[in-house]
Amino acid sequence: MQAYDIIIIGGGLGGLIAAHQLAKNNRRVLLIEKKGYPFHRVCGEYISNEVREFLLKENLFPSEFGPSEIHKFRLTSIKGNLAEMKLDLGGFGISRYQLDLFLYKKAKAMGADFLLQTQVEDINYSKAEDGFTLSLSDGNTLVCKHVIGAFGKRSKMDKSLDREFIRTRSPFIGVKYHIKTDHEHDMVALHNFENGYCGINQIENGIFNLCYLGSKDQLKEHGSIQEMEKAILFKNPHLKSIFENSDFLFEKPEVINEVNFSPKNPVENHLLMVGDAAGLITPLCGNGMAIAIHTGKLAAEAILRNENRKAIETQYETEWNSHFKNRLWLGRKVQQLFGSKIVSEFSVGMIKSSPFIAHQIMKRTHGEIF
Repeated sequence: MQAYDIIIIGGGLGGLIAAHQLAKNNRRVLLIEKKGYPFHRVCGEYISNEVREFLLKENLFPSEFGPSEIHKFRLTSIKGNLAEMKLDLGGFGISRYQLDLFLYKKAKAMGADFLLQTQVEDINYSKAEDGFTLSLSDGNTLVCKHVIGAFGKRSKMDKSLDREFIRTRSPFIGVKYHIKTDHEHDMVALHNFENGYCGINQIENGIFNLCYLGSKDQLKEHGSIQEMEKAILFKNPHLKSIFENSDFLFEKPEVINEVNFSPKNPVENHLLMVGDAAGLITPLCGNGMAIAIHTGKLAAEAILRNENRKAIETQYETEWNSHFKNRLWLGRKVQQLFGSKIVSEFSVGMIKSSPFIAHQIMKRTHGEIF
């Protein structure tokens, strides 16, 4: 049985940033990831510039891959009417395939340990020992003082911890492609379709990410992703043109089910939750990756600045609520402006006629530079 100061469950952006920051400060940290790097994830692969300064300061900005620089936003209604606006902060595009591998190498160079292609089967907190015991899929057992939950949108760990949101079924699916296409390199676009929306933006090497949030009922009705796309997404002429005039680089799309936007707790069963494990902002807000990076930083800081568990949990929960609670709530409300004919037309009209309101909504779903 091996002892660690901190074990991180899940190797997405939040987990990798936390691992890097903790190892940098000489904490004995282990990150457990069920897959092996590199791999693709369902993700919009657009990162708000609110995190750029932090990444540059920590030598974690992935400039070597030539990420795209994005400054403009386009929105289309189901019928194809469109509006455009300048992004206040802007952002950059890079694939998770490259970014996660890059951050994994950075954290490892700092001294973080990794256990890949391994799952945590069970976790128990002992009040008497004031620590955790983790049972792994390879039969081994680990103990540690602190655990950071970075296991994403929906995980078997959520069931193991009996988290409230896991009891509610979600109607959403997420689908992602990488494509070569003729599209503005400095623009992120959101295209409405019935009961969903699709985003497109450039990442590295002239490749574009095409990712949409759809309905599992529509998938069931039409029998396959391809047939659903033809029947539903193609009603938006912009999406029809993208799908019919692009080279698709994956043999098949990356797909996830049960994308759930229900509120979650940032601290649960004494685990500090980061990234999507703490709460999933609706993709249309465009800053889920930035939130994951920021939460990883905040979780590491809470552990580094406090000795007492209660103080760690209080600091992290307070910081998380201050930075993200209202943004996630507003994101859920703004999502109601997407996916229907009437309301999507209203949203396009609002950007055209009331750009100030549109900028205020965007500002309130994004954070400050940190």
